[in-house]
Amino acid sequence: MKQINNTLLRSIFAILLGLMLILWTELAILYLVMTIGVLFIFPGIISLLSYFTQRKQQSASKAIFPIESAGSILFGAWLLIMPEFFVNILMYIFGGLLLIAGIHQLITLILARKWNIIPWPFYIMPTITLAIGIIIIVYPFAVITNTFILFGATSIFYGLCEAISWLRFRKR
Repeated sequence: MKQINNTLLRSIFAILLGLMLILWTELAILYLVMTIGVLFIFPGIISLLSYFTQRKQQSASKAIFPIESAGSILFGAWLLIMPEFFVNILMYIFGGLLLIAGIHQLITLILARKWNIIPWPFYIMPTITLAIGIIIIVYPFAVITNTFILFGATSIFYGLCEAISWLRFRKR
């Protein structure tokens, strides 16, 4: 059985993420923040349950209440209850992700020049990805919905470019 290539898998996920962000922009924004909230709540609950089961086994003086667990649960609940508040923070995160993705693709292309001649059109999409990441970081609150659509479109293009690069430069 052949192993799935990380580049191909990354391109598929980028395309799917882009489609979801374009088709269901408003919901995607809120559900993303709420999902992050759930991801904070679960470890907190597990840690609290662990504390209460260990406390019965240990003496009361050794067991200290896990404040981090309670904080994790409260923060996760806050994300679930007020996701709109955190959407603004996500703009900076998405801008940063695009910035990193553009830089990563450019570095990969520069490194690939050791083995192949890289035509200049391959540098266009990473440069656009990098530029859009900078724009999102500089103007995050101007158009949140449009930013998610733009992020989704850029994610689709990123995924397509990764897939094309994988097809073009894979080892045979």
